[in-house]
Amino acid sequence: MLHKVKDLRGDTIAAKDGEIGRVDEVYFDDEDWRLRYFVVDTGGWLSGRKVLISPVSVDRSKSTEDALAVALSREQVEHSPDIDADKPVDRQYEEAYARYYGLPLYWAPPEAAGALPVVERSAERARKLEEAERQASHSHLRSSGEVIGYAIHASDGRIGHVEDLRIDDRNWSVSDLVVNTGDWLPGKRVLVPPSAVTEIDWNAREVRIAGMSRREVERL
Repeated sequence: MLHKVKDLRGDTIAAKDGEIGRVDEVYFDDEDWRLRYFVVDTGGWLSGRKVLISPVSVDRSKSTEDALAVALSREQVEHSPDIDADKPVDRQYEEAYARYYGLPLYWAPPEAAGALPVVERSAERARKLEEAERQASHSHLRSSGEVIGYAIHASDGRIGHVEDLRIDDRNWSVSDLVVNTGDWLPGKRVLVPPSAVTEIDWNAREVRIAGMSRREVERL
């Protein structure tokens, strides 16, 4: 099922023993466009504290249209690592989060397979893990609240701005950027797949895409 992030906002997150809070926004990886965390506002329960919930914890069989059920207890969430909602989520926090919930490090490489001797196999795994850690020393997480509103530029000019993101809950990935063409084509919205994105300029607040011109957008 596809969900727009703006539609997810306000949805209830329900633990095994009661409500945790409501979805405020999401964090996604700007390299593989996977949704990594829901940012949940706990409201009065934890004095407005915000917590991260991994989509790995979601039980789709028990979820409804406006509530996501998670296989966690309120106590687990209450004692989860704190986040600073005003700062980016860094890799150090993600490691602490994964250890707390017993989750794998999603950025780590798969274990080396094959018939290598144990010592060599362990050394190869260590080498690959070290390389992955080097490449992923800086988190690639971005918030939906940050990218929504960014300008979208095709090969021959601006075509509009990011109005929303569509999330596919089969693998919790961003399936499309919903682009509002604004004053150029009033009332028109087009879907741009993440595979078309060539660059995100976080300083200029711009998303650049390839393989699509303004004329092609106009024909959609």
